[in-house]
Amino acid sequence: MRTLQKLLASLVLIILAAGSATGALAQGEKRLAFVIGNAAYPSGELATPANDAGLIAQTLQAAGFDVVGARDVDQESLRGAYRDFLAKVSDAGPDAVVFVYLAGHGAQFEGENYFLPVDAKIANPADVPIQAVRVSDLTRPLAALPNKVNIVVLDAARPNDSPESDQPLAGGLALVDPDPNMLIAFNAAPGTAAPEGKGPYGAYAQALAEMMRDGGLSLEDVFDRTRLRVNEVTQGAQVPWDASKIDAPFVFFDRAPDAPPPQVSEAESQADRTREIRDFDAHDAYVAALDRDTMRGYEDFLVAYPHDPMAKRVRAIIAARREAITWRQTWMRDTPEAYWSYLKRYPHGPHAWDARRRLEHFDAELEPPPSFSIIVYDVPPPPPEEIIYVDRPVLYFDDPDFDFDPPPPVAVIFLPPPPPEFIVLAPPPPPVEVFVLPVPVFVPFPRWINPPHDIVPPPDNIIFNNIHNTTIINNTVINENNQAGQGGGLTTGQKLTAGAAGLGAAALATKVALPPLLQKKAVLQQGKQPGLVTPLETPLSKKLATEHALPGANGKTLPLVNGKPLPLAKGKTVPLANGKTVPLVNGKTLPLVNGKPAAADSRLKTLGKQGEVVTGQGTEVQTGKGKFRKLPAVNGVPATNKPTVQDKLGNNNPTSLSDQNGGKPKRLTRKDLAGETLVPNGQGAVFGNDKGKKLRKLGGEPAGGEVDVQRNFKVNKPNAQVLSTQEKPEFHAQPKFQVQPQEKRLEQQPKPQPQQGNKKASCGLPGEPPCKQ
Repeated sequence: MRTLQKLLASLVLIILAAGSATGALAQGEKRLAFVIGNAAYPSGELATPANDAGLIAQTLQAAGFDVVGARDVDQESLRGAYRDFLAKVSDAGPDAVVFVYLAGHGAQFEGENYFLPVDAKIANPADVPIQAVRVSDLTRPLAALPNKVNIVVLDAARPNDSPESDQPLAGGLALVDPDPNMLIAFNAAPGTAAPEGKGPYGAYAQALAEMMRDGGLSLEDVFDRTRLRVNEVTQGAQVPWDASKIDAPFVFFDRAPDAPPPQVSEAESQADRTREIRDFDAHDAYVAALDRDTMRGYEDFLVAYPHDPMAKRVRAIIAARREAITWRQTWMRDTPEAYWSYLKRYPHGPHAWDARRRLEHFDAELEPPPSFSIIVYDVPPPPPEEIIYVDRPVLYFDDPDFDFDPPPPVAVIFLPPPPPEFIVLAPPPPPVEVFVLPVPVFVPFPRWINPPHDIVPPPDNIIFNNIHNTTIINNTVINENNQAGQGGGLTTGQKLTAGAAGLGAAALATKVALPPLLQKKAVLQQGKQPGLVTPLETPLSKKLATEHALPGANGKTLPLVNGKPLPLAKGKTVPLANGKTVPLVNGKTLPLVNGKPAAADSRLKTLGKQGEVVTGQGTEVQTGKGKFRKLPAVNGVPATNKPTVQDKLGNNNPTSLSDQNGGKPKRLTRKDLAGETLVPNGQGAVFGNDKGKKLRKLGGEPAGGEVDVQRNFKVNKPNAQVLSTQEKPEFHAQPKFQVQPQEKRLEQQPKPQPQQGNKKASCGLPGEPPCKQ
């Protein structure tokens, strides 16, 4: 009986444990990421940060992160977007995994690191805390949340682009201590600056993405291998750095049981890390010291190989690290004695002017007094041979003055070679939308690499669902299950949605979502930028047809002309296909744009070329009565057997779409309209002189030039514009558009003012006299 009770108790415990495990699995691990790439700085655009941010964001998407990100953001947008992101992290609950990546210009000032928004204006060092975002303002609220893992990466240690000063800033980024459950990583060691790459991607972002994509690597391995790869590809010019206080196990991707065995086993790798530096040959000893990235490891190398070609480079690495540690401990104490102690060690060091600025806060003497209590640092004073490397504001590991030898290639025992498909990455298409990150060409993962099974899938993420395959749709790379036996692929719902929307939804899902604040700003800025206009497929302005429109056929309203309703011809409208009507002006039908009526208004122009005919355009012909203009052809065929022409005095007889296409509507295409001159319905006149009067020539030439278009002729407000090849044309209310042929953008020009003495009255509208035929 007792045995049966024990057995039942054991079963209950097993069931409860299984239920608990199932509940934990059902809850899953939520992964969230915030990615920024700032490149468009006023002082000069950087080549890689936007692309780097796009590459990291795409890798995080594949790893199951719910990613929001943007490029080229100002300070207000960056702070607001991050505030919204923190609220999202807080809502995710405990045990969330958070990744923050900032690429662009960084700076340090008086012991704090700052990230520069694109609107930062740094005229002198004191501008940094005002114009930039302090990194600790981002990390502290993140550390206060009960997250499982916080990863903060600053790809921002670049040459300082601020004006030269007699009190310069220290170069690179300042050494920091991470908060609990946090890892902080820099693209270059504290106090050093990385050379700016030429693209398409920076060495650090590409190496980090490579290591994140490898299955089963711990966070420590990911960043250690990133440091080795970057040092290798930059020939020693860049030495990344990281510090971690994360205890929880974490991997970006899992490695399947049937995966090929690694070239170096975990046991061998662990043995190499505990092996004495002196037990390696000089070649591998340097790589082993770099892999460990500790003061002791580098010093052990110098003890074992003081005359090796790499000894000079290792001394420079030690010099930068010793000075960074000294400054960090000085800044933490924050007393006059501490800053005097720093100046006694490094009178011309990178942080000498930071120390003097802090002394001014204490109203203390700037130079150390003859005697004071010198603080004790964790590192001994620098030997004389180190001072040469830190006797300046910033240290570059590729400085030609130091004549550094390039480091040896990394042995496979420390780092396997990169995957062949990830060595040279194609540049991403340039982004055309405001704030949106570039979308890199997606490199499929090997079939044995998969996201962990116990994470919460990110919403609307095609990349996450299809990391093993790739295809290109509408110039946007997405994944699709087109390789048998490799898993992944679009779900049925995604295929149906993509198919129904012309794969637009699928293409959209490959983009990194903008933070909500920037989504709103993007909508506002898109309308302000010249050349960013609404597409032809967008219905014509609703504003003109809502306030005072008259009812039309089938209960529909007619559009307005100059804010007034269009009149009817004999009280009727002309029926068209699908029960739609064409509005009338002066008893004549308006032509169509994409099968829809076009209003004869200065804001909404009728279009020339295929599918629409506007008189006054085309080739001049000579008759016995003078110059006339022949209507343009449609697909090489004359517009009509009996074309209506416009005489040289500007009298118009517009030809509608149905006249030239057998009475059937014909749809315009963007290709047909690109570069065409647009005028109001049937307006325009030949260019020439008739009794000394200027006329306007529109056909075949860009609109523009100073011409008198309203004097002495029956031409109603002939404002012209040229349709550019931009994706979203939008017709603005401002009069007169002028084209720059090279850029093919719409720009506003002032409207020519008519001479009062020759002004013709308008006609044909309510309250106005009828037009003479």
